[in-house]
Amino acid sequence: MTATSDVRVFVFESSHLALWAEDVARERSVPVKVVAAPAGTSATCGLALEIPASEAASLEAAFTDEGIAFSLR
Repeated sequence: MTATSDVRVFVFESSHLALWAEDVARERSVPVKVVAAPAGTSATCGLALEIPASEAASLEAAFTDEGIAFSLR
């Protein structure tokens, strides 16, 4: 995952939520990369997930179904 327009970044309020979301993504065979939360976000844990833009909608739904609070950048 390299080009910024080809990826989306999910940010979370806690490390627990970020790691839970990583598990959910991997269970769905979505390639995911744990990265530092972008500057200027409200993420208090400092972790974010970078995923292919093509997978954003399906993961957004999956995270919502699982009760994982997130912001999408």
